[in-house]
Amino acid sequence: MRWLLLIVPGAFILTAQSPPPPQPPLPAGVRVEQNIAYDKYPQTVLDVYVPSGAGPGKRVCGVLNFHGGGWTSGSKEAVVGPNVIPWLEKGCVVANVEYRLATVAPAPAAVQDALQAAAWFRRNASKYGVDSKHIVASGRSAGAHLALMTAMTPKSAKFGPVKKVAAVVNFFGITDVEDEMGGVNEQPYAITWVPQMEGRMELARRVSPLTWVRKKLPPVLTLHGTADATVPYEQGVRLTKALRDGGSDAEMLSISNAGHGEPWEKFSANWPQIFEFLRRRGFFRER
Repeated sequence: MRWLLLIVPGAFILTAQSPPPPQPPLPAGVRVEQNIAYDKYPQTVLDVYVPSGAGPGKRVCGVLNFHGGGWTSGSKEAVVGPNVIPWLEKGCVVANVEYRLATVAPAPAAVQDALQAAAWFRRNASKYGVDSKHIVASGRSAGAHLALMTAMTPKSAKFGPVKKVAAVVNFFGITDVEDEMGGVNEQPYAITWVPQMEGRMELARRVSPLTWVRKKLPPVLTLHGTADATVPYEQGVRLTKALRDGGSDAEMLSISNAGHGEPWEKFSANWPQIFEFLRRRGFFRER
């Protein structure tokens, strides 16, 4: 276990810092390039997982994956098993992204980082054999929120480069940040990520995917537990309806009696439906 020294007025506090979780076995032939910088901050790094057979000259699916943790915790290493390996088994190259958490920089930093990561992946797609027109953004919880923002953020938001992805797989993502800033759905992580400042609620709206619904956005598939007590199930329902009503392609898989990603088995049982959603939209065809 590593230790982290925190300095506060009049005291030194030594706290335990947990080591990265052990990594699950990867599919045979997968190579990994770790901690590649996609922007200037120490936290803005990603790992690229390249399955056997992918590489220059190929035209395979790419996946931009973001971990969850309410923008306040979590790590890219923690989601390799549930959210990276299934894509590798499908033959996709995965960029697994780290970003600035609220302890380092509050909103909109994580969104800015997500946009920079998407731009990096587009620029480097050919190096890994990825078809830049077939990049999926995905994640869980706050990570799914960031995946949605890579697909939905317009230039007018002025959060960073807009290099849209081709589809989103949204695992119980936060779609309305303002909804979690107070009232019955208030969550401490949202209040931490969007702290007290001038224009706070306007910023919460600007970092909410629901704010940017419009025509001809990339297809979005949402998976959400009907018993989610952290990110209300209704947020997924509202996003899906708003996208459809607004002229965009969206579907939703309601996971009966599931909570916020628990039990994960109920969500992972839907990988065939996820891949079918994408197949119907032209993915998984080598060119």
